[in-house]
Amino acid sequence: ENKKYIAEIAWQFVTRNYEDNNQNWSSSVAIGFKKFARAMAMYYYQTGMNIDFTTIIDYIGTFAFAISGIRLASAKRFDWFGAYVVGAATAIGGGTTRDLMLGLTPFWMHQPSYLIVTGLALLFVIMFGKQVIRLNNTFFIFDAIGLGLFTVVGIEKSLLAGFPMWVAIIMGMTTGAVGGVIRDIFINEVPLIFRKDIYAIACILGGLIYFACDFFAVGHITTQIITAGSVILARIVAVKYHISLPVLKGNENQ
Repeated sequence: ENKKYIAEIAWQFVTRNYEDNNQNWSSSVAIGFKKFARAMAMYYYQTGMNIDFTTIIDYIGTFAFAISGIRLASAKRFDWFGAYVVGAATAIGGGTTRDLMLGLTPFWMHQPSYLIVTGLALLFVIMFGKQVIRLNNTFFIFDAIGLGLFTVVGIEKSLLAGFPMWVAIIMGMTTGAVGGVIRDIFINEVPLIFRKDIYAIACILGGLIYFACDFFAVGHITTQIITAGSVILARIVAVKYHISLPVLKGNENQ
C-alpha cells in the first residue's frame, strides 16, 4: 500500500505539471518533490525502517547523478528506456562497484526506491526537457552535487562495514566517480575521470577532509556537510579556473 501510494504521488506529480501550463515550473517541481518526500517518509515510518541523514543525501545524490546521466543521454538522442538505463547506471554504478568490492550485496537490491528515484529523474527531464537543456551548466551542477554526496555515502558505508579510513577514502572515490565512468562509456565518450579535469582527485580531497574532521572530533552531520561541500567546491573551482593535472604527451602513431 505504501509503495502504491508513492507511485500515485509520482503520477500526480507528472499529470499536475503537464496540465497546469501556467504554473511556474520550478515551484511545481518543488511542490511535486515535497509530496514525494512526504510519501517516502511515510513509507519508512510505517514500515519501521530507519532513515538517517546519510540515507537522505544518498537519495539526493541518486537523483542528481541520474539527471546528469539522462541529460547526456538526451543529447545523444537516446529513447526513454536507453536514457533510464544511462541514468540508473550513473546513479547506482559507483555504489554497486563499492558494495561488490566490500563483499556486500549491492544496496539497490535491498531497497528498490533507488530505481524509483531514477525513474522520477527521467520524468523530470521529460517534463522539463527544454528548461534543462537550455541551462548549459545543468549537467555540471547535478554531476558536482552527486559527486560530493556520493563521496560521503561511500566513506560512511565503508566505515560502517568495519574497514579502515584509507579504504573508506578509496571507496568514497569509487562511489562518486565510477558511475560517471559507466555513463561515459555508455554514451561513447572518453570517461571524464580520465581527462584532465579534476574529478576523482576531488573525491580524494573530500575523503582527506572527512578524515581530518573525524580526527578533530567534529560533529557527524557537520563532517558530512563539510566533506560534500569540499568536493563540490573543488569541482567548481577546478572548472572555473581551469585547474587540471598535467597531461601525458605522446605520439598516437607510436
